[in-house]
Amino acid sequence: MTGVANMDDVQAIETQSQLTDLPSSTYEMICRGAAINPSAPALSFIAMADEYRNGECWTYGQLVRDITRTANMFSRLGVRRDSVVAYVLPNLPETHFVIWGAEAAGIVCAINPLLEGEAIGELLNASGASVLVTLAPFPGTDLWQKVQAVLHKVPSLKDLVLVNLADRMPREKRSAARTLHRDECSRLHGPGGIHSAVPSHVGIHDFSTAIAKEDEALGSVHGMGVDDLSSFFCTGGTTGLPKIAIRRHGNEVANAWNAGQFFGESIGPGKTIFCGLPLFHVNAVLVTGLLAFSRGAHVVLGTPQGYRGEGVVKRFWEIVEHYRINFFSGVPTLYGSLLDVPVGEHDISSLEYGLCGAAPMPVELLRTFQERTGVRILEGYGLTEGTCVSSVNPPLGERRVGSIGLRLPGQAMKAVVVDETGRYVRDCVADEVGQLVISGPNVFVGYTRPEQNSGLWMEGGDGTRWLNTGDLGRCDPDGYFWLTGRQKELIIRGGHNIDPAAIEEPLHRHPAVQIAAAIGRPDMHAGELPVAYVQLKPGTTATEAELAEFLRHEINERAALPKGIRIVDAIPLTGVGKIFKPALKRREMTDALQSALAEAGVEDATVSLIDDTSRGISLHVELSNPALKALATSVLGRFPFAFSISAAAARPSRAEQPTVMDPAAIDARGRPA
Repeated sequence: MTGVANMDDVQAIETQSQLTDLPSSTYEMICRGAAINPSAPALSFIAMADEYRNGECWTYGQLVRDITRTANMFSRLGVRRDSVVAYVLPNLPETHFVIWGAEAAGIVCAINPLLEGEAIGELLNASGASVLVTLAPFPGTDLWQKVQAVLHKVPSLKDLVLVNLADRMPREKRSAARTLHRDECSRLHGPGGIHSAVPSHVGIHDFSTAIAKEDEALGSVHGMGVDDLSSFFCTGGTTGLPKIAIRRHGNEVANAWNAGQFFGESIGPGKTIFCGLPLFHVNAVLVTGLLAFSRGAHVVLGTPQGYRGEGVVKRFWEIVEHYRINFFSGVPTLYGSLLDVPVGEHDISSLEYGLCGAAPMPVELLRTFQERTGVRILEGYGLTEGTCVSSVNPPLGERRVGSIGLRLPGQAMKAVVVDETGRYVRDCVADEVGQLVISGPNVFVGYTRPEQNSGLWMEGGDGTRWLNTGDLGRCDPDGYFWLTGRQKELIIRGGHNIDPAAIEEPLHRHPAVQIAAAIGRPDMHAGELPVAYVQLKPGTTATEAELAEFLRHEINERAALPKGIRIVDAIPLTGVGKIFKPALKRREMTDALQSALAEAGVEDATVSLIDDTSRGISLHVELSNPALKALATSVLGRFPFAFSISAAAARPSRAEQPTVMDPAAIDARGRPA
């Protein structure tokens, strides 16, 4: 299959016999991909952006060898089918060896290394991890210090496997780097070193030394099947109470296979994929990991910090030219940052697609990026509970700007009408907004905490169990899906999910706070920024600065610290006394857009919000100076909202409302229709 152009192609794939010939596990899937050409490049690693030409490379034979050795090591440590191996690692080749080796031996659990120590400890306990893989002490890093501080709080932990960054240094620098590692251990823990800093019942192992002793053939590890558990991934926000999604091998294999059929020859032998998203996130693990490996493509891992690494964005076009990158995946804020880096004379003709998800892509950003670079952006949609990808704009067909594309083959997706209790009433007709639900072999098992599964599943009128995504959307007559709103209240900051409860719960612990509500404020760089509204108890006082200082000691995740705290006389409530967040979001949206216009030099603009039942919220902006329309269009196009503009002297007629920046008025190439 060369890829998907329309719904007819999706349905044709679903009738093929290959659907019944899928690998039984992620390990088998990678082995099949490696068998295409064992000597082909599989994984390259760039330690530092400035030295991107000197990347290390593993062939497919070497990739399978190191994954197999890692699986055998875990088995030797006592990992069995139901054992959990957690990793708290940056983007390293070892991270891939651990992910797929752990899935071959037991269950892998991904933990964000940017979390504070207490949050890492909570997730280790919630997962019941018996083995933890993380970084050894090394100058300039603080991950070991955070993890070491909570090891004594994890009674299930039996073994600690340490990855030494010195092993990834250029050969001529490794000896000096290992000396730095030893000096850092002594500085932190004295003569006793690491062993004096770890609970006595926990075994300590050096990753490279341990796997070097293992066989290159899979040993006593039992064969995993489609129904065996493969992974735990954190979702629903990375802060607050742990919310861990349970997935099976069949879920991950199905989603990777479905996505592979959808993208076709765009991802396969001879193609090179850049990975800059973090490997604790499902997009990096599946789209720029399992999917690529299963089809024999070459993955370039761009520094331990990914896109956040020093110089990665600055040198991105150079990296594309050097490695002949064909495909990469990112969030809207990445594309915005890349716009600030001129392509110049670099040859980026190899680039075919950029995949964009996690948050809505501003129309003007998409149009400008495509025009300047010639790179086609495929907007998509997915969630951890659906393994990763649920829908994408077709690589070979019409890319409808603002839509999240066609559903993947092998997975059902629809919009439904529900009653006031959340029960299914009927399927939506074309272009009717409803709750988005998905069903198929990619849909996860549920969350580790039973109470978090309440309201998650829905009987969809056909005897099938459907997953309620929590998002609102519609499906047009051609099968393209469109998001119209998030029923979930997650704040998405640069693709990073923040649970409002992680801000609200600490605020409610403050003695002066009566009611607190956290929402996302639109931001052209980050997508959304968290802000908090606070209503104080009668007779108490507190300033915004005092509350901000209080939260700095209460919130473990820096990304969740609100960028602003608004103390108000009364937070709006519904008729039954619930906080009415839409009113707060409208206030922030209006203020954010007016502020952005003013900062760009568009003064005295009036922003009105319009509730559009088919597209969600749209905007109308009235300008006092008609000459500023082009500048206002450029600013507003960096936000993911449809909008119209008029001058004060001539308000637009109804026929003029869909302006050139309305998604419905832009063709598939991101240009005005």
